[in-house]
Amino acid sequence: MTKENPYIKQYPELMAGKTLLYCHGFASSGQSGTVARLREVMPQAKVIAPDLPVKPQEAIDLLKNICQQEQPSLIIGTSMGGMYAEQLRGYDRICVNPALEMGETMKAHGMTGTQQFQNPRLDGVQEFYVDKALVKEYKDQSEHRFEGITDEDRQRVYGLFGDEDTTVDTFDMFHEVYPNALHFHGEHRMNDRSFMHSVVPVIRWIDDLQEKRERPIIYIGIECLLDHYQKPLSSVQKAIRMLIEHYQVYFVGTEDISSWLTEHINVPAWHHTIYTYRRDLLYGDYLISQQKEGDTMATLLEFGSETFKTWEDIIEYFSRLGGQ
Repeated sequence: MTKENPYIKQYPELMAGKTLLYCHGFASSGQSGTVARLREVMPQAKVIAPDLPVKPQEAIDLLKNICQQEQPSLIIGTSMGGMYAEQLRGYDRICVNPALEMGETMKAHGMTGTQQFQNPRLDGVQEFYVDKALVKEYKDQSEHRFEGITDEDRQRVYGLFGDEDTTVDTFDMFHEVYPNALHFHGEHRMNDRSFMHSVVPVIRWIDDLQEKRERPIIYIGIECLLDHYQKPLSSVQKAIRMLIEHYQVYFVGTEDISSWLTEHINVPAWHHTIYTYRRDLLYGDYLISQQKEGDTMATLLEFGSETFKTWEDIIEYFSRLGGQ
């Protein structure tokens, strides 16, 4: 983690040598806090973040030209930028709280009249005016959502939706078309915590797929995560954040534990949950369990034993392994 910010951590290997295009939200710019986070977390990636024109057709034309020239490995868009990112076909994309009905959102939240840019822009312009004609242009641009998508494209787009977002709610609309739709703990505007805990894991999934990278597998029994009051044990969340940096982590139970995992583990548990009574048949590298498994196909770490009494013991063990 950086000295200035306790939440932000650098990952030099993440998207290293690749180009990432960021599409900012309404009344923002390429100098937003999200851009600073992207560059700090992934110092070896090239992050392109243009100031988008106010007029939506000009903005989408600019973004398409950048895509043709730069061929980005990943496109990330937030809010209005999520609407644009969804329309940039043929690329891996992450749409965060995408305003897929931008014209309606502008009317509902009074985004008309004289507006101030929330971040500095390279042209020095500080304000702009939104009239009914411009709102209609955004509405017309919104109508191009989901046009021309292919089956391959459906698998290359992730939608991240804040469970406390009071500005935009397009989860159902998005999920009808794209299977990779999930909620994260956060509001419409991301902060450092929601960015690190929600967006970065998805970036890592995409980077692994692009590189055909296979990480060692860790299975964790659900009984190792929670106490008698159904609360996370001490250092559980710290351990999970550390483990997912180097391993594919799966959570194992015998009944539906999705609501607990959604609440306390959130994004890292999405599509990483297994239901089985036969943990001995799980093929992987490590199994963290309180159950007496007998012979297993993975190295058994018996949680609660003298060696692995707490999650700090687990953290120390895997820290020594260095990702092996």
